[in-house]
This record gives sequence, structure tokens and C-alpha cells, in this order.
Amino acid sequence: MLDSGLLEQAVLRNVQEALAEDIGSGDVSAGLFDPAQRAVARVITRQAGVFCGRHWVEQTVLEVGRRTQQVVEVDWHTDDRNAIGAGDTLFELHGAAADLLTAERTMLNFVQLLSGTASKTARYVALLRNTRTTLLDTRKTLPGLRMAQKYAVLCGGAQNHRIGLFDAFLLKENHIAAAGSIGAAVAKARDLRPELTLEVETENLIELQQAIDAGADIAMIDNFSLEDTRTAVAMAAGRIKLEASGGIDESSIVAIAAEGVDYISVGELTKNVDPLDLSMRFV
Repeated sequence: MLDSGLLEQAVLRNVQEALAEDIGSGDVSAGLFDPAQRAVARVITRQAGVFCGRHWVEQTVLEVGRRTQQVVEVDWHTDDRNAIGAGDTLFELHGAAADLLTAERTMLNFVQLLSGTASKTARYVALLRNTRTTLLDTRKTLPGLRMAQKYAVLCGGAQNHRIGLFDAFLLKENHIAAAGSIGAAVAKARDLRPELTLEVETENLIELQQAIDAGADIAMIDNFSLEDTRTAVAMAAGRIKLEASGGIDESSIVAIAAEGVDYISVGELTKNVDPLDLSMRFV
């Protein structure tokens, strides 16, 4: 579950770091403008998709305004999670011309990336509409943008897997090898943090049976064939939840979901993102 406090901290950190690397010692191009010169800028999309990034826009203009002691106002024409069409105006900015130009690239970078993530997620969710399977993201996010991309996945209609290494167990091959067995790894994890969800990655049906016997909450069935996935669903029979994973994309997800797994996790949602094509123009 994406904690609102963690998200708020992430937005502030993301924006401050992005502005620091972009502005550096100062925006030299902004020096062309009289600080008192006002402007209105309109941000439009050239592509259809799902919008995401409002928090990052608002934080960006707030931080830029603090530097110059001026206020930039945002007039919203859409909101996070909304479908948008090519040519739509997303929002307008009212403020000092120099501030709008200073904020432009940082602001658009966030909105383009996050709207791209939300839009891709929405396409995958649509493919699963007539199944019982829930789409999940992974930890394969851009460094420093974990919370941002996890939020974008929610805006696209999917659910978050664990946020990081702190909020759930996912016992993989090396954890199991170090513990000695799946049973020993599960027992140790239950001992340490019994309140946390416990998932075990399994690579074959034998390991799946061991995860069931050990009492894990979820078994990740990694790169299982369709035939083995079908067998795994029959074996689970309500005793354990199943998460299919491993190289799943838009061409394979429907067939896997049709076998009856509870979850499918897709690294592509956050790892390979095509940013939405946006533009800012002065009115």
C-alpha cells in the first residue's frame, strides 16, 4: 500500500533534486525577462492516454516561486487518473514569464514520464478486464522515482506490489539457499515479522508444493508454461494465492490470466516507459 506520507516526501524530494540539477547556479536564459513580466502558458498533450503528475507540477511551481518570491497559479483542466485525448489542454500556468520557463522542463519531465507509466498500465488493465486477475507492478522502477512510478501505476488502474524491501517478504532463490530450504526460510520470516505478507518465488511445481506446505501467503510462479500454470492453479485450490511473473507482456498476459492466477506482475509497466508527448506554449 502506497503511504500518503511517503508519497508526499517523495514528491518534495523529487522536485527539489530535479530543480537543483536543472537550475544549478541560476537560469541564465530567464535573465532575458523583466521579473515583473507576466505570462500565461498552456500545456497540451499530443497523445491520448491517462494523466498523472499533478502533485509534481504543483510542487515544481511552488519551489520555483519560492526562489523568486512570486506566485505561479495553476488552472487545472484535468486530474490524475483521467483519460486525456490528443490536443487536450491539461493545465494553464499564470505567473512571471521567467518562472514559467524555469519550471517548464522539470514539470514536463515528471508529467510525461508518469502519464506514460499510467497510460501503459491502463492498456494492460484493459486486457485483464474480463478475468479475475489483478495486475501488479514490480520494484523495477527508475532510481529515485519509486514512489512516483508506483503512484502512476495506481492512476492507471493497477495495484502496487510491495513498495520496497521493508513492507513485505519476497523470498527468492538466494534467500532460500541461505536458509537451507523453502520451509526453513518461511519459518524464519514468520518468526521475524509475522504481521507481514509472505511470498515465495518458485521455479517449478515441486517448489510450489513446498511453498504451500510451508504456509506462505503467495507463491510467485516464475516463467511457468501455460500447462504448468494450469496445474499450479489446481494445486493452489484456495490454499495459497498465485502471482505469475517473468517476461509477461501485452502479447502473453491474456492467456496467462485465463488460467486463473490471482495476480500478474509486469516489470514493463515501470521499466520500459514511453513518455507521453506534451508541449507548453505561451498564450
